[in-house]
Amino acid sequence: MQAIVHQLGELFLQAVPTVLIILLFYFILRAVFFKPLLAVMAERDSRTVGAQKAAEAAQAAAAQRVKQYQEALKQARGQVYAEQEAARKKLLDERSAQIKNARTQAAGEVSAAKTRVAAELAAARRDIETGVAQLSAEIARGILQAPPRPGAPASEAR
Repeated sequence: MQAIVHQLGELFLQAVPTVLIILLFYFILRAVFFKPLLAVMAERDSRTVGAQKAAEAAQAAAAQRVKQYQEALKQARGQVYAEQEAARKKLLDERSAQIKNARTQAAGEVSAAKTRVAAELAAARRDIETGVAQLSAEIARGILQAPPRPGAPASEAR
């Protein structure tokens, strides 16, 4: 059994330089390779996160600008609609004023025409009334002075 322990001791003594070389290799690699690599990876992660945050901020700013643009567009449309409505109201008011004036003028012309027709009617009645007496006198004279027709009874001659 002692031989086995002695062989194990020799095996461990032979393994010590290998372990020391591996530990030395580990510390050298850690200092020269892994630390810069981890630093680069951490920087890349921070830049990626920063870029993502910047992109999100840019998207939020763009969304805000779009919202402002839409609001400005909505206000501009409302203003245009208000201007159109005001122009339409003004046009309707002008049209109604013209129609009112035309109706007033037409009513004046109609009343003037009625007055003129009534005056003409009155003048025609006066002319007829003066002419009726004269015409009836002429008709009566013509009937009374007419010679009797031959073959007519004597009672008709009058």
